[in-house]
Amino acid sequence: MERDISPDSDGEGMRAERGRRRTFARWAVVALLLLLIAACTAAPKPAMTVLQPPERPYEYPWIDPYTATVVGTPPVLKADLPKKISIDELELKVFPDRPIPEVFWYDSALRFSLVSQPSKAPLIFIIAGTGAAHDSKLMKVMQRAFFDAGFHVISLPSPTHPNFIVNASTTSVPGRIGDDARDLYRAMRLAYAEVEDRIEVSDFHLTGYSLGGWHAAFVAKLDETEGAFGFGKVLMINPPVSLYNSVRILDHLLDDTLPEGTGQYDAFIDNVFEAFSQVYPQSTAVDFNDLVYQAYVKFVPTETTLQSLIGLDFRFSSNNMAFVADVMADYGYIVPRGTKLDSLSSLTDYFDHGMTLSFESYFDRFLYPYFKARDPDLTREALINEASLHGIKDYLAGADKIGLLTNEDDIILAPGEIDYLRTLFGSRAQIFPTGGHCGNLDDRHVVHAMVSFFK
Repeated sequence: MERDISPDSDGEGMRAERGRRRTFARWAVVALLLLLIAACTAAPKPAMTVLQPPERPYEYPWIDPYTATVVGTPPVLKADLPKKISIDELELKVFPDRPIPEVFWYDSALRFSLVSQPSKAPLIFIIAGTGAAHDSKLMKVMQRAFFDAGFHVISLPSPTHPNFIVNASTTSVPGRIGDDARDLYRAMRLAYAEVEDRIEVSDFHLTGYSLGGWHAAFVAKLDETEGAFGFGKVLMINPPVSLYNSVRILDHLLDDTLPEGTGQYDAFIDNVFEAFSQVYPQSTAVDFNDLVYQAYVKFVPTETTLQSLIGLDFRFSSNNMAFVADVMADYGYIVPRGTKLDSLSSLTDYFDHGMTLSFESYFDRFLYPYFKARDPDLTREALINEASLHGIKDYLAGADKIGLLTNEDDIILAPGEIDYLRTLFGSRAQIFPTGGHCGNLDDRHVVHAMVSFFK
């Protein structure tokens, strides 16, 4: 029997408090997952630009890919990037006449950013990873790296981010790559039109990390026929091969380590709170990242704990995506069909229910039936195959302008997929031996490889 998740008036204060507590806990967990501070040393970094080859060999310290994914790059190994740059935070109306549900009152336009050079320069578009905003931490790393290398930079959210779903997705149901690529391409054209009068562009390039790197390949292929940009070079950073394979891997990281579900998630988050509460009174941290690192080195989480952190972060992202898509489409997947939510509605029960649902559940109970209703000939296997680089392998094999930057031990790749990428891209692939999933993205060797591909 389906769980009854309809909100009622009893216990609203208690549910609201639980929701606030989980929201704060979520940011603690997410901050730990995205932590990029991983070494006690305060040794100074050498002054160098991102275009200068690193003087020392690649010496990324984390051999375990889960540690790499969570802990990130030691400060002494990070690329020396500008600390402050001038960023124009911008908005645009992709569908001016689209009604926005009242519960999303704060999300009435697509948000993106521009970093510009004072004179004529190449423009690079960056696409964020799963569930990420245009200004997420890894997006800022890439933004500063490309600005330092002399590019104008336009940063866009992932099609799986709520802001994009509400404002820029044609269907409001992300996951079918043909639609997502066209939605991204439309957003790029509108974003460029918005800033065209303030920058002088020599040529256009495209990149993205994780899911954004995967999206970049399909957008590049679309541009071959549409021709709005004629991208000179395209770089895929830590992309999946099969989206379905990768999300199943991430789902299982959580389901296999916290198999009892929501109740166990609460206990796990409570333990994260406890770690922070023990570290904070004695902390000398100057910012929250320092505090998180001190908690990490004090407790040294097990591999199972690291897997839970990664899986839980992905579940948060997929839960947010599914909730927003469900409300926009009024499909009845998490929120009962016909429910009108406003700015005062309690969302705690929907959040709790959504956390019990894997991405595979989203695929089977929402994504596939939603698109099959529009295309009766669509099979489940065809939808899975669409969401794979296998479907565009001939294009990728022959597109000299498209390169790959990834890690041998990327945790989102299924067995055999790193070898598939190596064969598909050949000399256009740079594969680092360690780094997990984007854990080494701001290592000076990785940043140098990233910007040098375009220069």
